[in-house]
Amino acid sequence: MNGKNRTALIIGGCRGIGREITLRLARDGFDVVPTCRKRGEEAEKIAEEVRGMGRSCRILELDVRDREGARKALDAEFAETAPDAVVYNSGIAKDNLFAFMDGSQWDDVLETNLRGFYNTVQPLVFGMLARHGGRIVVITSASGQTGQAGQVNYSASKAGLIGAVKALAREVGRKGLLVNAVAPGVIETEMTKELPKDAVLPLIPLRRFGRPEEVAGVVSFLCGGDSGYVHGQVIAVNGGLVI
Repeated sequence: MNGKNRTALIIGGCRGIGREITLRLARDGFDVVPTCRKRGEEAEKIAEEVRGMGRSCRILELDVRDREGARKALDAEFAETAPDAVVYNSGIAKDNLFAFMDGSQWDDVLETNLRGFYNTVQPLVFGMLARHGGRIVVITSASGQTGQAGQVNYSASKAGLIGAVKALAREVGRKGLLVNAVAPGVIETEMTKELPKDAVLPLIPLRRFGRPEEVAGVVSFLCGGDSGYVHGQVIAVNGGLVI
């Protein structure tokens, strides 16, 4: 993982936490392939920033819910060689009390957060195994570790990702493919801007929301040379919200 011409695929890598992960891995020396559902101004801006660092940035359009479409896009992009690192960061939230949650709120969150992991990561695993190395990092959530009221769908999807990481780690470790998860707490992004800070901050020992770049720093560690004996783990970035 310390050689030249490393490539990192960041699923959901053009906005929020994913954007910071893309930029951090580019600074670490990766050529990056961030994905988005539809290429727009945000994607163009991040591509420009990465190229300004002297690294390659190829924006890949795909919908993580579209299994066949995602596979075709990934097969075309990585026809010659698998990426060195894959970060699964795609996720949405549609909160509601379970008693009032409708089917679309359940299905949309599970399809994006959990089913999307299979649709985008599974097609790449065989190629990564063939090269006897690499990193898979999955962005889950503190809600998947402990559960949150009003987030039964979100918590279920993120807990499912934790289970998938632990099981996959047992399958592929002997081939040198390292699999880990990062579980952010409350991070300052578009998804959390409506949260009532006065109610949430007392629950966090550090008394502040996290920053996307703090999550990206942990992903950087897991994709780098210092994490060679870290495998099947869930690293929390939550200011003490879950201990």
